Amino acid sequence: MHRFFVEPEAIARNTVTIIGPQARQMEEVLRLRPGDSIIVLDNSGWQYEVEIADLDEARATGTVKGKSLVTTEPQTKITVFQGLLKGERFEYVLQKGTELGVVGFVPVVCERCVVGQIREASSGKWQRWQRIVVEAAEQSERGKLPTLRPAVMFQQACENVRGFSVLAWEREQAVGLRNTLRHRLQQAPKGKKPGRLFSLNLFVGPEGGFTPEEVQRDPQVIEAYLGSEEEDGDDAGAA
Repeated sequence: MHRFFVEPEAIARNTVTIIGPQARQMEEVLRLRPGDSIIVLDNSGWQYEVEIADLDEARATGTVKGKSLVTTEPQTKITVFQGLLKGERFEYVLQKGTELGVVGFVPVVCERCVVGQIREASSGKWQRWQRIVVEAAEQSERGKLPTLRPAVMFQQACENVRGFSVLAWEREQAVGLRNTLRHRLQQAPKGKKPGRLFSLNLFVGPEGGFTPEEVQRDPQVIEAYLGSEEEDGDDAGAA
């Protein structure tokens, strides 16, 4: 069944009302008709099976036939701090990251970002980026929408980040993702067994990568600089 994220107020008791572009998509693109069923999500982690009662290009209404928790959300919450990229490349990161289970995106202005990329981040691109996230979440059966924050400077991102943070850097020769995560999981409090990794902040640079000055700027924030890593014959590098 087709899936649609709606505002919480669109669901009132057992009735769902969808207006605007989504209703037009349902009628003109998907060719849905009264009697068809869809899945509606309100970004709370719940999903509703809805039978369409009435539909035209401006408005769709339906009746809730069932409600269940979405079980597809990842246990480890990964936030990607992505250096701004050229053209559609940043949109590709948003799309594929959403499909893979990323819970948050933070566009980051790095020293090797160009003026055009910064202008895109401060223009109407944000609304387009948000639509890409929503569409990818619907298609990949996510239960919640990843957050998409406004663009920030790299220094500001480092100052505000909280939790376990790693940075992908192509010049790092000794540390890789697998061993970094393994070491982190082994750092359990005294008397407790190693648990799972609840959250992870992943810093990824623009096309030119991070500058050496950026890499060394906040070593107290970034806990590991990830390069290539070979273990048991497999390439487990973060790149």
